Amino acid sequence: MDSKNSDSIILTDLANGFPAITPVFGATLAEACSVCLSDRGHPQGINLIVEGDFQAAFKLYWQPITPQMIRCWNDLEYTTEQAAYGIAFMIIARLTDFTVIERSRKGTGFDYWLGTETDDELLPFQNKVRLEISGIRAGYQKRINFRLKQKLEQTKSSDGILPAYVVVVEFSKPIAMTAKK
Repeated sequence: MDSKNSDSIILTDLANGFPAITPVFGATLAEACSVCLSDRGHPQGINLIVEGDFQAAFKLYWQPITPQMIRCWNDLEYTTEQAAYGIAFMIIARLTDFTVIERSRKGTGFDYWLGTETDDELLPFQNKVRLEISGIRAGYQKRINFRLKQKLEQTKSSDGILPAYVVVVEFSKPIAMTAKK
């Protein structure tokens, strides 16, 4: 079980990008996060509790939302999924030695490949981890646990020698439930 001290996550930092996340896409994810967190009525600096195989607490900060953003992000399911990606990327980068290095293809059972920024020099798939992410706008602990179990099951189609991380982000508390396999 990994644990780190409390810290802040400034979601607009997603616009700095990651090896497989362009600054524009990162800024888009940050907008989705802002809409989800504001929609749940959270104040700036709300604690995101990370539970499961990783444990931490982060104070979340995001950009103010505008009526245009609300209209843009009107599809609640899509917005929640994109926001979950953004939060998962930030907590994985904070709690592990990995970062997002490539989007996975459909049908693999996971969303993204994690690795280190120096992975170009390594053999293919050496020191890589699969990442599966899910978002829930509002749900009880039982629903969060069920979704985590579903997502762990989903990664079985690509099981082998490479580990997988699963992150389920729930926005009404907010909480991020994590698992390593």
